[in-house]
Amino acid sequence: MIYRVLPILFVFLLSFKPATIKENNDPKLLAANAKASLELKIKNLYTGLNANSFQLPKMEAFSKAMEGYFQLKEQGAIQKEILTIIDFSLSSSQKRLWVIDMATNSVLLQSVVSHGRNSGEEFATSFSNEANSFKSSLGFYATGETYNGKHGLSLKLDGLEYGINSNARSRAVVMHGADYAAESIIRQQGRLGRSQGCPAVPYAIHKKIIEMIKDKSCLFIYHPSRNYEKQSKLVS
Repeated sequence: MIYRVLPILFVFLLSFKPATIKENNDPKLLAANAKASLELKIKNLYTGLNANSFQLPKMEAFSKAMEGYFQLKEQGAIQKEILTIIDFSLSSSQKRLWVIDMATNSVLLQSVVSHGRNSGEEFATSFSNEANSFKSSLGFYATGETYNGKHGLSLKLDGLEYGINSNARSRAVVMHGADYAAESIIRQQGRLGRSQGCPAVPYAIHKKIIEMIKDKSCLFIYHPSRNYEKQSKLVS
């Protein structure tokens, strides 16, 4: 009789054994969790961003900038913990350039910035990677070396997104100072003057900006362009 009872008792005891929790390796779930974690991290950074009396960039522009910044930093494509955001969804009469120190999560500087003459008048609406288009290019750049050219101290830029801004260096798209980028021009004509595709800034502060961001920092030119988001591998 005991031989019949023991197997039943053994099975009964096994039923109390804690179930093994299987790790869920579903790629879609892992990707969704990673995205949610990144969104929360970016939201916390934005909430804690020290404006230093400047206006903050729009959350949408900041969020897209941070997506690419983290990836490029991990890849080693950028080295300095400085992020420059240019928001071309805004009027050229507004201060739409921000330099952010990511080490301290604080805004260092805010300025007006010009877009390309064929990208639009007050607002930039059309963008290109083509030579002689005289248009601005969206996306992520690594800042390069400085040089002295016809606009004085200037900063070379390397476009990091193939087909979007990858011709920046060959097009001579650089950051430089310009008379037409002065805020006094806005008072005269209601908007800044325009460049040949370069992000031109006021002569009054161009050296300060260039010194801050030169040598492998990240620059992101934002616009809510569906075409850009479809092409880019750095934003979702």
